[in-house]
Amino acid sequence: MKAVIQRVSEGSVTVEGKVVAEIGMGLVILLGIAPEDTVELARKMVEKIANLRIFEDENEKMNLSALDVDAEAIVVSQFTLYADTSRGRRPSFIGAAKPELAEPLVENFAHLLTDQGVPTQTGVFGAMMDVALVNDGPVTIVMEY
Repeated sequence: MKAVIQRVSEGSVTVEGKVVAEIGMGLVILLGIAPEDTVELARKMVEKIANLRIFEDENEKMNLSALDVDAEAIVVSQFTLYADTSRGRRPSFIGAAKPELAEPLVENFAHLLTDQGVPTQTGVFGAMMDVALVNDGPVTIVMEY
């Protein structure tokens, strides 16, 4: 499981001209699922993300978590995080999970994050999405489990 976590002042996902997810301050999480990933692994990653101290306190130090600042989140399925570019010029995505495994895990991940106390929306699995965000900082964390 791979995640690109971006601290944002705002973010949204649009599909076919319709906004399907929109947040203010929070996290936009691009999430890649591998064939061996499990709900237990998702649970561990969600707990880490919800408590990751990447928001600034009153002294402008990154000491606060998404939970501390009442942040929201958008989770976007991103199989391209498993791109293998080691050969040729066209990436291979063989390392990404098939949709029948990935889709329920992405949904589960989003539900687990909400259950942790971070209200979470999602994009539309498998759709062509326009993801817009204002990266705050910028702060971007890459996490892999």
